[in-house]
Amino acid sequence: MTSDRSSLDPAAFDPARRAPLGPGSFSLAGRVAIVTGAAVGIGRAIALAFGRFGADLAICDRDEQHLEDVAIELRSLDCRVVTGLLDVRDAAAVDAFVAQIGVQLDRLDIVVNNAGGGFASAFLDVNDRGQDALVRENFGSVTNFVRSAVPLMVDGGSIVNITSIEAHRAAPNFAVYSAMKAGVANLTKSLALELGHRLIRVNCIAPDVIPTPGIGAVGVRTPLPIAGHVDDVAAAAVYLASDASRFVTGATIHVDGGNLAAGGWIRRADGSFGTGAEPA
Repeated sequence: MTSDRSSLDPAAFDPARRAPLGPGSFSLAGRVAIVTGAAVGIGRAIALAFGRFGADLAICDRDEQHLEDVAIELRSLDCRVVTGLLDVRDAAAVDAFVAQIGVQLDRLDIVVNNAGGGFASAFLDVNDRGQDALVRENFGSVTNFVRSAVPLMVDGGSIVNITSIEAHRAAPNFAVYSAMKAGVANLTKSLALELGHRLIRVNCIAPDVIPTPGIGAVGVRTPLPIAGHVDDVAAAAVYLASDASRFVTGATIHVDGGNLAAGGWIRRADGSFGTGAEPA
């Protein structure tokens, strides 16, 4: 397959030639999506949501058992599934996985860069090895998949990068992780421009207070007085992957219950807001 997209006709995306907006605008039928870090949590929820909306899936993770559980559930939805047990920091492994998708699923339309992670530590206590792991897992994994996947996206498509609220604020004891998420957010904007002529859209989702196996339960102190769920992130991913977001690129959707907007204001137990400790 060629990576030259200069012959793709933008007129084919003229609204006058498209069906009116409706439920079908969110369908992913006939499309193939990669979801990294798909074994548990947000990645699992996105993969299963994509399957329910009609996509075929290529999923990868280092967690073999839970990855296979997701694959079984996807196949029960009549999805074609390719699995990859790999480390997203390994560019050669990523290239081999993407090549396998090209052979087995014939096409690629959507890439969700979800894999990532971090650990709590004061910046001065993070050694070179720890810093390198954070950079490669949270930033290098994204660049690995984008470079490898774009040549297969010959009909346009959507890249969705899962960042974090920490890309948009300070993160004491997670300084390198936060910097890498901010780097991904900025990379997303640049790629939106560089890949626009290929009709590939590039966007971010920035979650916060979404309970996952790696985070556990979180308190409801957000402006919206309800608990977040991994499906809330999956819903944003379906939107960004679908034709419903055909004119959205270089953007970030914040799935955080209003925390970024709050800017440090916290919902107290009595429903009031404050920026410091609970009143005595």
